[in-house]
Amino acid sequence: MKKESVVAKKKFGQNFLKDQTVLQKIVQAMPKNDNKIVEIGPGLGDLTKYLVDVKSVEAFEVDTDLCKLLQEEFKEEIATKRLHINCGDVLQAWKSALVDEAYDLVANLPYYIATNIILKALADPMCKNILVMVQLEVAEKFCADAGQKVFGSLGIITQSVGNAHIVVKVPPTAFEPPPKIDSAVFLITKNKDRTDKDFEDMLRVAFSQPRKTLIKNLSSKYEKSELLIAFDSLELMQTLRPHQVSTDDYHQLYKKIKI
Repeated sequence: MKKESVVAKKKFGQNFLKDQTVLQKIVQAMPKNDNKIVEIGPGLGDLTKYLVDVKSVEAFEVDTDLCKLLQEEFKEEIATKRLHINCGDVLQAWKSALVDEAYDLVANLPYYIATNIILKALADPMCKNILVMVQLEVAEKFCADAGQKVFGSLGIITQSVGNAHIVVKVPPTAFEPPPKIDSAVFLITKNKDRTDKDFEDMLRVAFSQPRKTLIKNLSSKYEKSELLIAFDSLELMQTLRPHQVSTDDYHQLYKKIKI
């Protein structure tokens, strides 16, 4: 199989990044360290060819046709152990340790599993940095700050483990075939592991109805009297909507009301 004959498969959410300028920007934005690179969904290897020039890469590709193409295309890199290709579902591989050393996730992620993969990487103690391309709407949620309308659970989870910012916005024309939406590359620099499940359960309740007040949403699970005391001690107004409360205040609130 030749690269030119490959047709993107909808079931795998394939849109191949072709814009060389964007590919170079991804490489330039990579944190400077000795960590291995994990690439998920290398596709035709357009980003992979730049990554293997910099570091050793552990790649995960679910499409068996693309696996064969990559193994042919990168024979030398595989032989010299600069590249190892895992053919199969990365989420299955993640049921145990993805890799047994510190790594940075650098990838143009398939949109249909992007959020799930990023959350897995945030929870993985071996993952130190996340530099990924996703749909713009998702990138903005991970990089949002309190007060912005898109600020929610993803932004709070991210801020709880490190810092995030958008590196570059990418138009549909950078891909083949072009998606119907804009994309963005963003970087999360981790300094802690992901927050505990109970805290994230509280966030789900907090943002269950974003247009209602935070105290109204939380009252569906927590005692109203306890919430009133907690809000008062943190000097939080009862009229605040969920997106108007900072990450630090959510953590303080959780400590006061957790069951």
